[in-house]
Amino acid sequence: MANTPHPSKVHFSALPLENLDGVSGIVQPVAKTQSVTLESSATMLVTDFSVSHPYTLPTGSTIEQARETMKQAGVGLLMLINASTTFTGVINAHELIGGRRITLAMQKHQIGRDEVTAEMIQTPRSELHSLSYAKISHASVGDLVETLKTSGDQHVLITEPDGSGASQIRGIISASNISRALGVNLNHLPEARTFSSICHVILGHDL
Repeated sequence: MANTPHPSKVHFSALPLENLDGVSGIVQPVAKTQSVTLESSATMLVTDFSVSHPYTLPTGSTIEQARETMKQAGVGLLMLINASTTFTGVINAHELIGGRRITLAMQKHQIGRDEVTAEMIQTPRSELHSLSYAKISHASVGDLVETLKTSGDQHVLITEPDGSGASQIRGIISASNISRALGVNLNHLPEARTFSSICHVILGHDL
């Protein structure tokens, strides 16, 4: 095995610098888009938390803080965590804009709107649906739509084993992402927000 030269004995050379005369453009990233069809792998539509950071919010945050967080992040759903960083549920933009849960929370706790917390109007994890990443890995977008068309969910969480015998959230799939990927314009088709209606818009009928 050859001996590695001591750093002090390695010869380095200064690279010749050039000026920027005649250089005016700046390279911009090119979006790499892949066409998505009902036959495509369902993993293409997963917002993967091993790649992109999940947007979370403490359960004690006010609904105004939740609204501002969504606005800054450009997302319509936040994952809620308690003081022990345990996932407790989700809060979506619909509930913040005009959902009945805010009014019910105000009545139940006898508080003003500015005192309503995210925890009070969350959809608790016990009411959420999920699919394992292992199942998604062997499924198509069409399988996903078929599976969820009757649930009416706008989001489904993706789970995987955490290495200790329990499960953890790996990512999320949203109806709006599926709509965009399949070419459904939600601005002109406001009814195409559930998996069932997306399928109907794409195919002209239910699966």
